Amino acid sequence: MRGIMIVYLLLLTLTPNLTAGQTVGDAEGGCIACHKEQSPGLYRQWFESAHGLNDVSCLECHSADQGDVDAFHHEGALIATLVTPNDCAQCHSEEARQTSESYHATAGLILDSNDAYLAHVVGGQPAAVAGCESCHGTTVVIDPDSPNKLDRLSWPNSGIGRLNPDGSKGACNACHSRHSFSAAQARQPETCGKCHLGPDHPQKEIYEESKHGIAYYTHTARMNLDADPWVVGVDYYEAPTCATCHMSATRRQGVTHDVGERISWTLRPPVSRHLDNWQQKRENMSDVCRACHHQFFIDGHYTQLDGIVHLFNEKFALPAGAIMQIIIEKKVMENPAAFSNEIEWIYWELWHHEGRRARHGAAMMAPDYTWWHGIYDVAHNFYFEFLPAAREFHDPDVDQYIDNLLANDPMHQWLNVPTMQLKKAIRDGELQKTYRDLFPHE
Repeated sequence: MRGIMIVYLLLLTLTPNLTAGQTVGDAEGGCIACHKEQSPGLYRQWFESAHGLNDVSCLECHSADQGDVDAFHHEGALIATLVTPNDCAQCHSEEARQTSESYHATAGLILDSNDAYLAHVVGGQPAAVAGCESCHGTTVVIDPDSPNKLDRLSWPNSGIGRLNPDGSKGACNACHSRHSFSAAQARQPETCGKCHLGPDHPQKEIYEESKHGIAYYTHTARMNLDADPWVVGVDYYEAPTCATCHMSATRRQGVTHDVGERISWTLRPPVSRHLDNWQQKRENMSDVCRACHHQFFIDGHYTQLDGIVHLFNEKFALPAGAIMQIIIEKKVMENPAAFSNEIEWIYWELWHHEGRRARHGAAMMAPDYTWWHGIYDVAHNFYFEFLPAAREFHDPDVDQYIDNLLANDPMHQWLNVPTMQLKKAIRDGELQKTYRDLFPHE
């Protein structure tokens, strides 16, 4: 692992990476003088950062050890371009540990998922490199013939789950952009919006639509973003940001870099499920909410969220998954390759795009994404694209499953009921009672 030299005097005694006769002061002075001239923006970012103000110099992050696969000689010093969580851990050990245990650190494992299959094979490698891997991270490849030892197909890359040559996962600068490494920047939703947006996980757009987002964008100047500490309800109170809810301190919780500690549902897979220890995780999030909301308000929100999640699971995701399982097991699809059949794309968008939008919309209190960009699209896809595509195989088991679903499941019987009768049932509260029975609050 690279040696990180913490203070200047220690650097004087632990510097085997310098040319004979060269001192640390020479090397540091060379870094500063050169970069101040050649890359003034980078220099100013560092100079005005917490690192610069506390004399954390270039070599303390970029110094490398003999034997590091990405080490190279540069202007008399042995350095590495890549700064990994292991390097940051020399000063920020707890933050690095939490990050390594978080969902963010596993994002690079998308390389083994259907998302990567689509990007690499259906799209093409350049799309995967510049698209998916830019957010998720990739395996950093060493090129011994490159001036900085890093292969151009894997560098630059600041993906949150980057797989680094030293065995670490992640990139701290995904949220704390180099070389300013600003805490205030990481607290703002625009930072998360680099990756959390778009047709399949539009959290940034959802946040902007929500009451929380509206409050933030209309009171940004009052958010006290540079404060240390930055405790919701104490140091700021106008609105929460993504960091507020998922990472930042409350009066009872400290800052965490494990973004899963306050998430009770996983909304990513085809069928949502509660995470391990979900009750405690929900309480962790409720503690954030209580800075501004009464417990009755919080319980009401979770009742509504749970209702949407159960609705999507039971009415659409589980039946669609069962139909796809029959189709796969009976090998009725004409083409053998994944995503070479239209129904696979229809099913993928049903849960991966539309279903996620509905669930995320409900989780973050964005009505338009819950309904018009969510359940509305799910229902249209399910009834008028997915089911007809499944029937085109003319498989008796598929047809029997669909016929039974539409005839006997109360959630789908509306297809066989006259409009006026349905409207009366809605007015009389009969359908709402049915859904309360189907989806009780945990």
